[in-house]
Amino acid sequence: MSETVDTLEHEARAGFSAMVDGTQEDWAIIAGQYFAFATGLPDRVLAHLRLLDGDFGGFPIDRLQHSLQTATRAHRDGRDEQYVVMALLHDIGDTLGSYNHPDVAAAIIKPFVSDEVHWICANHGAFQGYYYFHFIGGDRNLRDNFRDHPHFNACAEFCEKYDQAAFDADYDSEPLAFFEPMLRRVMARPLKSMYAKAAEAA
Repeated sequence: MSETVDTLEHEARAGFSAMVDGTQEDWAIIAGQYFAFATGLPDRVLAHLRLLDGDFGGFPIDRLQHSLQTATRAHRDGRDEQYVVMALLHDIGDTLGSYNHPDVAAAIIKPFVSDEVHWICANHGAFQGYYYFHFIGGDRNLRDNFRDHPHFNACAEFCEKYDQAAFDADYDSEPLAFFEPMLRRVMARPLKSMYAKAAEAA
């Protein structure tokens, strides 16, 4: 038996079979292990982002390079770390959310960013469609459904300046390692989450 398996078999566990029977001791065990696990979130996000490496999907550059280029353009334009991390992760959902990838990325960053940055991420798919939906039988003006939203212009700007422009094979993007410390800072503590108060005490 490996050391890892042996450790997992002997770690403390709650004793209930239904939550209604849980005790303070049970939840102390769970909370301790949960927050220890949560600190590894940046590592898991980075590992998943690396799955985009070599995945072209017909585009001029692979999805990882597109992500790096989008983030690099935002960073070089003076955007703050929340915004740059959103730019880095905006397409991370391509692997598991083929039909709703913005929702995946938005869910990951939601606890760590402002409402505006989250909204941009969650809705960039419809706004990005302005540049190509009409070529694949869609409505390029789908974004007009959001015309009255206070973050409409911010999302349109993200797509125009950073996202749709980030397919240049000759662009000198920063490597993933450049953004890693930034991502770790942004994801160090949730700003808003039903678990935020417990995280502060952990």
